[in-house]
Amino acid sequence: MIQDKDFTLRLIRQLTQALEKLLLGKPEESLMQKELDFDSLMKDIFKVNFKELASKSKEELIEIVKERESKDHADYYEMLGNVFMFYYRTEGKLDFADKAKTFYELYLQSSGIFALPIINRINELKSELK
Repeated sequence: MIQDKDFTLRLIRQLTQALEKLLLGKPEESLMQKELDFDSLMKDIFKVNFKELASKSKEELIEIVKERESKDHADYYEMLGNVFMFYYRTEGKLDFADKAKTFYELYLQSSGIFALPIINRINELKSELK
């Protein structure tokens, strides 16, 4: 069981790092070169694909994260923020922007880290959601 949790956390961190590079406009390698596939990663992490994950409300997603160990919540929130931010930028859906903002805020609260790129994304999303 511990191996499964460790493996899932490695997947979350791998996805988070790849998305960070994309969101910052500094991809060293494309997602295809890294052979990252959102749906397969979402299935490995959450047991559903992105479409199913995106159809859930923020509250449902927060409950899913709360079922995980509390020390891992920040990793989940950061990854979810990045995933929804990426899809918001590619598809322009305001629902994705709202979810990204929520998960970034939860990430900052749960991690206690001052992360200027995340704060800038929250401000960008706030202006888009007005």
